[in-house]
Amino acid sequence: MSATSWQGAVLIRPGVFAFTGTIGPTDTHAHHAVQLMAARDAMTVVAADDSRGTGTQFVIPADASHRIERGADNGVVVFLDPESAAGHAAQLRARSLGWTSGAPLIPHAADELGLDRLVSAVLETLAPDGEHTAATPRHPAVQHALDLLPELVAGGTVGTADIAARAGLSTSRLTHLFSAQVGLPLRRYALWLRLTLAIAEVAAGRDLTRAAHAAGFSDSAHLTRTCRENFGLAPSALSRNVHWHITHSL
Repeated sequence: MSATSWQGAVLIRPGVFAFTGTIGPTDTHAHHAVQLMAARDAMTVVAADDSRGTGTQFVIPADASHRIERGADNGVVVFLDPESAAGHAAQLRARSLGWTSGAPLIPHAADELGLDRLVSAVLETLAPDGEHTAATPRHPAVQHALDLLPELVAGGTVGTADIAARAGLSTSRLTHLFSAQVGLPLRRYALWLRLTLAIAEVAAGRDLTRAAHAAGFSDSAHLTRTCRENFGLAPSALSRNVHWHITHSL
């Protein structure tokens, strides 16, 4: 992968990884996130069967092997966890309409919105009734779990049973409520927190080994593999020439 070609800004929060700037080429890879890409100029993506798609918008389903052959000088990439409401909707769209068809998901004036508003617009388009709207108050146990998780992740141990006990519910009850009210399963939410913590460490100048251990990964190889599995990019690929905005908020 051409790491130096990626230059711009990144927003990462649970279930969402968004990038705006120069989209570079990649090697063939697959990741668990659903990938949305949009640019003013045409891009080219090559699928596992060597078929080429060219267009100004792509929705690439989770776990689909592909590579970016030609990126764009100014574009937007949004990775969504497929177990979120918006990610599930994007996954269904990619399977039913193909990778390059359908109405635009990313606003044409994306570079004028800022990443925070852009992500909100994408989520609203894909899942207008999704949990990210926070229309109803969360169960106190779910909120308690959300409050606990950043500290637990930083401590290196995140056990679902332990979180449930601290929140005062059974494991099955908490996991059900958490998925319904947060929009991500508890384990997936915890994984995104671990990734945000590790990437924050890398962005602050820590080496990959220290960043990995700080977020509960066994070593730098484990961190890099998990980043590639979720985003198709290694943490080192985005450690230079990228401005980071990292948040735990949904």
